Amino acid sequence: MKKIGTSILILLLLLFIAFEILTESKTIMESVVFSFQIWQNNIFPSLFPFFVLSEILIHYGFVELLSEIFRSLMSKLFCMKGEASFVFFMSLVSGFPSNAKYTRELYLKGMINKEEASKLLTFTHFSNPLFILGTVSILFLKNKEVGLLILLCHYVTNIIIGLLFRNYYKSEHENSKVSLKRAIYAMHEKRMQNEKTFGQMITSALTNSIQTLLLILGTVTMFLVLTTIIDHNLNLNALYQSTLNGFIEMTQGLKYVSMLGIPLKIKSVLTVMILSFGGFSVHMQVISIISDTKIKYLPFLTARLLHSAIAGILVFLLFDFWTCFI
Repeated sequence: MKKIGTSILILLLLLFIAFEILTESKTIMESVVFSFQIWQNNIFPSLFPFFVLSEILIHYGFVELLSEIFRSLMSKLFCMKGEASFVFFMSLVSGFPSNAKYTRELYLKGMINKEEASKLLTFTHFSNPLFILGTVSILFLKNKEVGLLILLCHYVTNIIIGLLFRNYYKSEHENSKVSLKRAIYAMHEKRMQNEKTFGQMITSALTNSIQTLLLILGTVTMFLVLTTIIDHNLNLNALYQSTLNGFIEMTQGLKYVSMLGIPLKIKSVLTVMILSFGGFSVHMQVISIISDTKIKYLPFLTARLLHSAIAGILVFLLFDFWTCFI
């Protein structure tokens, strides 16, 4: 009986959404156009080159190279295999949800198991640095110095999350000395084992990257439509509405937060909390990317809640000092 009730509830919810789309078509269309603008101007340019490059680098042994160089460091800090360093550093420069894509690729190739993959997702949730320093700090907050503080707190908290989760699942301890020679040989051996031609690798990388980016576009559009419907039906003040939008779809929420008539300090705290959580739109992107694997989502969600809280506290505590001396 409960299952029938759930089915009816889902049907009513879908019919309500369809009704809202028909009656508020102009506003919904504006949201869809805005989602395309976000994808075209921010997501595609920042992620596409790294998605293609990462897949080629994996085939050419770059994972093995980094694994040998950072094996001891990753083991001591996070109790992780050296292979995790590839996801960590690539995510650092490309931004989420690329960490899910890189983690999935290593998992499918058997380089890490499902527990290691689930753990790796928790502390590689980095926002694209160009997005923070460009869009967030200059375009939204109009303050480059505050953007640097947000970037620092967001990144440092990821390290803290990694330390907090280091005992979640311990990989076999690896304490061998760093050997550049061994790293280069490991990379070379991987390249020689690769059976694909360069043309096949390029074609595969382009196809997979575009499929992932289209998935991201669809997710962003869907959540922007949902936030539009929620805003239309909930009578919230500007602060609560902007915060709620941010935790549902990050970019739109960040834009609305920057337009609030509140102190810059509070804007900065809300901004870093929304960035560190990522919004349920990003969470859905992560879930979609890892859906064909046994990688767990719950550790990622727990980490994002901690990430949001800790980063917000750091910005709040450091803001006055930072703005006075930077």
